[in-house]
Amino acid sequence: MAELSIVLADTRTGAVRPFDPRAIDILWEVARQTRLGGDELVVLSGYRTPETNAAVHGAGDSQHLRAGALDVYVPTAQLAGFGDAALALRRGGVGVYGRHSFVHLDSGPVRRWGDVAPGPAGPAVAQQDDRIVLLRKAWAATRGR
Repeated sequence: MAELSIVLADTRTGAVRPFDPRAIDILWEVARQTRLGGDELVVLSGYRTPETNAAVHGAGDSQHLRAGALDVYVPTAQLAGFGDAALALRRGGVGVYGRHSFVHLDSGPVRRWGDVAPGPAGPAVAQQDDRIVLLRKAWAATRGR
C-alpha cells in the first residue's frame, strides 16, 4: 500500500498520504465485474491536497482529501455500466461524468451523482474534454507505457 500511495499522490505537488485500501478494493472489484483492466483502466486522480482540490473545483469535503477516492477513465460506451456495477457494491460513492469520460469511486457513504443516468440507456455523452485526454496521456507516460 505504501508504493500504491506514492503512485496515487497529489498530481500537482507530489504530496503522499496513505491511501484507503477500501477504495482500491472497490476499483478492483468493479474492474473485475466489468472486465476492464490493463490499458483500459487509467486512474486520473487519487489523493489531493486542499490546494489541488480547490484548483480543480472539488467538493469541500471530497474523499480525495482523505485519500479515499479515485477518478478513473472509463470508455464512453461503458460509463453507465461501470457506474451501475460500482453502486451495486454499496461500498461507497459513485460519480459518473460522461462529459469527461470518467467515474469517481470512493470509500465514503453510498451515493450516486453525475451527468450519466443509471443503466445502459443513459444520455448521449459529449466528446471527451481535451484536458482529460492530455491528463490521461501524461499519466500513462509517467507509468512507462
